[in-house]
Amino acid sequence: MVQWQKSGFSNGNDGANCIELACTRTELLLRESEAPTRTLPLTPTTLAALLHRIREQRTL
Repeated sequence: MVQWQKSGFSNGNDGANCIELACTRTELLLRESEAPTRTLPLTPTTLAALLHRIREQRTL
């Protein structure tokens, strides 16, 4: 069973507006709580690049 972890930046207590991350033996998985059956498989390198890009956009 995959254990999902919510982002610390998620809104509200109901969990309906969250980005969640899970780690399996072979990959990292990213999903939006509003569409939990759609997952995005990532490598640690691609996740780091995604987070870097998001941080860059927040400072603009």
